[in-house]
Amino acid sequence: MTRALLSTCQRREANRKEKIMTLLIVEDNAGIRRILRRTLVDTASAIWECSNGTDALAAYEEHRPDIVLMDIRMPGIDGLTATRQIRGYDPSARVIVVTDYEDEGMRTAALEAGAREYVLKQEISGLPEIVLSLVAQDERIG
Repeated sequence: MTRALLSTCQRREANRKEKIMTLLIVEDNAGIRRILRRTLVDTASAIWECSNGTDALAAYEEHRPDIVLMDIRMPGIDGLTATRQIRGYDPSARVIVVTDYEDEGMRTAALEAGAREYVLKQEISGLPEIVLSLVAQDERIG
């Protein structure tokens, strides 16, 4: 019984460690925002949402999230422009582009804008691992 209790406590501690990060989801489709939130709710202590790049800039400045999940095509300021501006404001910002566009030119443009990762929406089930890996990688470097 003690071993089982210890195992449960260790799992809870691991979950607590994983949930210390904060996320900003920038996506104009409310359904995709809900999916992203559900996919990442167990890895974040706080999640904020925006539906366009303009709001994302203000939300980033206010909350300084650990990770930004950025769509590319949105009304107003698009995701590439918002990524450039966020990275201009904070060069250490971690932006992950999450998009439908499986296009090498778009991937290159996103990385040149400052995105750290480029994830297709049909592959979002792998986002928790990508997010945790990116944070862990930066913690080892910094």
